[in-house]
This record gives sequence, structure tokens and C-alpha cells, in this order.
Amino acid sequence: MATIGTMIFTWLNGALVGTDELGNRYYRERGGKRTTPIGFNRERRWVIFAGEAEASKVPPHWHAWLHHSVVEPPIGQSPPSRPWQKEHLPNQTGTDAAYRPPGHTLAGAARARATGDYQPWTPN
Repeated sequence: MATIGTMIFTWLNGALVGTDELGNRYYRERGGKRTTPIGFNRERRWVIFAGEAEASKVPPHWHAWLHHSVVEPPIGQSPPSRPWQKEHLPNQTGTDAAYRPPGHTLAGAARARATGDYQPWTPN
């Protein structure tokens, strides 16, 4: 959930642009572009997360819109997926679904034995 300050700012200044498949809501500032102190003419864009605020929960097509890589928001459209692409998955670090290599203490702590082909380096 967003903080109370973000919710008030969104209520006063935000215009809802759309939502994604995870329930995140995307906003732009009413009134369009503003000139920043260093001279850029950009509109302010932000997301209010559904649930925990985790940046990896933003799908790639919405990430491109948030970062001004595309002009139009991807409302009701997803870019065509290629056969080799996987579906977007938020960061799994710290969860039970996180990757644990063989030998990790939480993955059974059993790893393959060394093959004996290792030759340590010794200085001359």
C-alpha cells in the first residue's frame, strides 16, 4: 500500500491511466508536462502497488511507460510474446521459490563430490 502522503498527492494531482494484470494502478500528473529544474519537459508518472511495494512487480511494458521509453501507456495491450520468452515474474529472493544452488544449506546441503581434476596454483 502507498503511504498517506502518496495517496493524498494522487487524489489531488493524479489521473488514473490504467491497471496491469497484477492490480497495480498507474497514474500521470494532471496538467501534462512540467519543466524540471534542469530544463526537461516531462510529465510525472507513478505506480501505486497492489499489496507490497516491490519494483520488480511492474511488468516490462508498464516499466517502459513509467520511464518514458514509450509515449502511450500500454492500456489493454501487451507486446507480442516470443516463443522463447517466459511470463514476467517478480523477484523471488527471500521467498520459498528463490533459487538455491546445489550445496546450499536450505537446499539440503548436499553437493556433488569434487572430481579430482582440480590443480591448485602454487607460486614459483
